Parts: sequence; C-alpha cells; structure tokens
Amino acid sequence: MVIDFFLFLLGLTLILVSGELFTNAVEAIGDKLNLSKNATGSILAAVGTALPETILPIIAVLFFDEASGEDIGVGAILGAPFMLSTLAFPLVGLTVILAYLAKKRDLALKVEEVGLRRDLIFFLFAYSIALFIVPFENHLLRVFTAIFLLSLYVFYVLITLRSESEEVEGVEKLYFAPKSKNPGLGIMVFQLVFALGLMIAGAHAFVEGLQKISIQFGLSPLLFSLLVAPIATELPEKVNSVLWVLRGKDSLAVGNISGAMVFQSSIPVSFGVVFTQWKLDQLAMISGIFAIIASFLVLAFSYTNKRILTFGITSGIVFYLIYLVLAIKNIKG
Repeated sequence: MVIDFFLFLLGLTLILVSGELFTNAVEAIGDKLNLSKNATGSILAAVGTALPETILPIIAVLFFDEASGEDIGVGAILGAPFMLSTLAFPLVGLTVILAYLAKKRDLALKVEEVGLRRDLIFFLFAYSIALFIVPFENHLLRVFTAIFLLSLYVFYVLITLRSESEEVEGVEKLYFAPKSKNPGLGIMVFQLVFALGLMIAGAHAFVEGLQKISIQFGLSPLLFSLLVAPIATELPEKVNSVLWVLRGKDSLAVGNISGAMVFQSSIPVSFGVVFTQWKLDQLAMISGIFAIIASFLVLAFSYTNKRILTFGITSGIVFYLIYLVLAIKNIKG
C-alpha cells in the first residue's frame, strides 16, 4: 500500500513539474513567434496544460491491464472536460469575485468574447459527438469519427491562428535559460521535449499507483480516475489561470481553459473511441452531460455584459457538487 501511494505521488509530482516546464516552453515559443493572445492561450498554453491528461490515458490503455487500464483511460478522458467546465471555469470566476471583494480588481471578466465563443462551440460540437454517436458498436463509424474529430481540431487551430486578437503580454523567463533575455528557439524546443519525456515517465508511475489503489479500496477504476486523476493533473496547472486573472490577463486565463476543452474533446477522445470499447456507464455519461450543460451556460452568459459573465462562468460548480453527491451514493451503494 505504501509503495502504491509513493508511486502515485511520484507520478503526480513528475507530471506537475513536467507540465510547468512544458507550459513555460510553449509560452516562450508563442512569444518568440509573435503569436496572439488567442493563439497562445487557446492553442499553445491549452495544449501544454492539457498534455498530461492526454498522456495519462494513452499510457493506461496501452501498457496496463486491459480491463482496469481501459477504465482508467476512459475515466481520465471524460474527467478532463468535466473538471475544466465545472471546476476550472468556476475557479476563474471565484478568483475574480474574491479579488473584487478585496478591491484588487474590477468585477468584469475582460475576455475576448469571439475567441471564447469559438472555443465553446467547437467543444460542444465535438464532445456531443463523442457522447451520443461514438457509443454505437460499429468500429468503422468510430474510426471515421476519430478522423473527423482530429480534422476538426486542425480546422479549429487554423481558424484560431487566422483570427484577430491582441498581442500576448510578456511571458516568464525560460526555465532552461533563466539568465538569457532572448533565448534561442532550440533551447525552447529542448525544454519542451525534455518535459514531454518526464511527463510520460510520470504518467506511467501515476497510472500504476492509481490502478493498485483503486483495487485495494474496492473502487471502480473508471470512477476513481474520472474524479481523482483530472483534479490531480488539471487543477494544479490551472493555477496559471488564477495568476493570469490576478494580473488582469483574463483572455489568457479563460482561453487556457476553453482551448484545453477543445483539445480534450478532440485528441484524447479520438484515441479513446478507437483503442477502447468506449462503454460509458451511467455516471460517466452524466459527467459528460454536465460538462456540456455547464459549457453551454458559459456560452450563453458570454452574450451578456462582462460582469454577469463572471457569475455565469462560476455557475458550473453546482454541477460538480451534484455529481460528487451522485458519486458518493454510488460508492456507498
């Protein structure tokens, strides 16, 4: 048991460290290439912070016991959009509200609505396909759906890169070249590749510990990974969004989350529908439906004024609390 917890914590630590290194590298690359806020927040930073949740299910499905490994993989794939829409978005909203009460900033959430709406529309479309079309048994349909989702993400990237947006603010110094004011692209790419290797090693240890712990406690690996894995890997990285909000960089903070949601509903889902049976039980399906509802509410509130949007983006926490109650009842049952 002690060794399992050690593996779990070691894997988590490696994932978080590698995620920070990766995010720092992609932001530096975005700054180097003079990309916009939309491109940096919704693509580079989003992919950087979403990568641990993408590596984790791939490692689980390919290298672990067929049944529990697949459950952990599917749970991690579904858990990421759920946590982003019901915890990460509300975290940003609550940060704005608390900072406003502390007279640290204005209550209005100053986002670029066009970019936010684009991200949410892509997410709602892609994730609805994953939930309501993919569960059918036809393997050819699944392969076609996976190709379609991958193509959809490429289309999303192209649109985001071409869209008008403000220039991104200055980024933190590159960790692998802290004394350099203008590090070369090569060292940035090296840091990115190093972080990716570290992330893979961490994901392997994390999944092995997660698998054994869930079995020892008699919990469903799917439910355990859906609730635990995304919190462990997603939310610590969303500290970036909190810091951006406190610094008045709302577009980066929100784009980091909404862009990650598009990525999570396209890339990991494409892997899941082809390489797993993609059998979604009741709680798994409910998590997906809650993610869709919470995201749709943010989309609807984006058409109101920016003060109301702050509360709208916080509303998803209600769905997380409801789901937590349902999960606890399921465990006790």
